[in-house]
Amino acid sequence: MSVPVTTQDLAPQASTGGNFEKFAWIFMRLSGAALLVLVIVHVYVNLVAGDGVHKVDFAFVAGKWASTFWQVWDFAILWLAVLHGTNGVRVIIADYSSRSVVRFWLTMLICSAAVLMLIAGTLTIFTFDPCPTGRTSGHLPSFCPAP
Repeated sequence: MSVPVTTQDLAPQASTGGNFEKFAWIFMRLSGAALLVLVIVHVYVNLVAGDGVHKVDFAFVAGKWASTFWQVWDFAILWLAVLHGTNGVRVIIADYSSRSVVRFWLTMLICSAAVLMLIAGTLTIFTFDPCPTGRTSGHLPSFCPAP
């Protein structure tokens, strides 16, 4: 005996999870576009406009991060890249893990790693001392006082 299938049975079910997935999808598109601009400018300033990769050293980074503008620029790259990547891995975990317990713990693991990276990166950017004591003047930016 077969049960007849109605059009109501074939209709998509309403989501009870709110709009999180919609906002996550929009975030991926916007953050991807923003990251494209941020990273291209970052690479251009660090490698093309300067003297190339061989001149990127402590003094170069210290000189750059002495400016609040570049700190905020690199902060934006850090946060957008980590959140964009974490959301992408979260979607992959949701697509490929068949057991809800595994999905939960993998998502917790990736979110914990993201939080640690955001904390470490943010602290590095905003607590960076461009003129540390105990360094020779040849390794410091030109604006630092001589040791």
